Amino acid sequence: MPRPVRTEIIQPDGRHVYLYGDFAPAPDGYQAPSMPTGVYQRRWNPLRREWVLVAASRQARTFLPERVDCPLCASRAGHSTEIPASRFDAAVFENRFPAMVPARPAGGSCEVVVYTDEHEGSFATLSASRLARLAEVWSDRYRELAARRGVRYVFIFENRGEQVGVTLHHPHGQIYAYPFVPPVVATELRRRSAGCLLCRLIEDERKGRRRVLIDEGGIVAYVPGYARWAYEVHVTTKSHRPALTALTPSNREALLTAMQRIARAYDRLFDVTMPYMMAMHQAPAGGLAPGQAHLHVEFYPILRDRGKLKYLAGSESGAGVFINDTLAEESADRLRAALE
Repeated sequence: MPRPVRTEIIQPDGRHVYLYGDFAPAPDGYQAPSMPTGVYQRRWNPLRREWVLVAASRQARTFLPERVDCPLCASRAGHSTEIPASRFDAAVFENRFPAMVPARPAGGSCEVVVYTDEHEGSFATLSASRLARLAEVWSDRYRELAARRGVRYVFIFENRGEQVGVTLHHPHGQIYAYPFVPPVVATELRRRSAGCLLCRLIEDERKGRRRVLIDEGGIVAYVPGYARWAYEVHVTTKSHRPALTALTPSNREALLTAMQRIARAYDRLFDVTMPYMMAMHQAPAGGLAPGQAHLHVEFYPILRDRGKLKYLAGSESGAGVFINDTLAEESADRLRAALE
């Protein structure tokens, strides 16, 4: 399968920038920002048996700058950004304030995926052509990062909205390449049953139909009966596919189109831009667990009602037990009515 057109640029501080598709060179006098020095560690919690990342330099990361100072926009004369281009289709760069860095005790790497050079908008408003390009960008990064020595899991995700903790408004997501399999994924893959459990769950949802939002083009989107968030939605491939790279380009476009339809439905639900977290679950690096890993995307919108946030309080944060204030079936009805 041909790789997307990609131009690689190495910044003076050694960080890589990948420009996908067409772009125009940076203006004269472009100066790349430098990554600050800091402590990066990986510490083991023996009680919970999980890793905690320490990245002290992140305290100084850019926080909700004015549009004129956005570091994700194209660079212009007199104003340099993270992107060494005066125009671009999509870009990926190694985060200047990462949670992990290669060749440090924490290991791993962190990348920022800039969906477009247009500052306004979101994943929900991307054009069809930009959406198709993003599908190839995600696939290319997954393929490359998963092949790196020491990487165990490639996690593609998006945080959207200030209520979620977003510090930059420009449409973007992130990719973490962990040197270990994170706990949530490890739990999903720690099954004793034969075959793929998610395949069976998808079939059950399709038979029941009440919670299904989309079932077309080989893609299924539904509110799981065990949803933890009021309007949680899972988007997945109907057939068993372990990762983005196992899909054809048209299948990847179908997946992202379904994801975008869900994001747009969220915005219509309460007539506001819905803050959410998007998490893409795929097979670990190294070809591990292909029979158990089933590519799927989970959306966690954090509004439970108009003007009401869902907080992860004592039960959720202290005990790990979510309390959902809604019925999944009723949430599915409301979201279905908001779909295009």
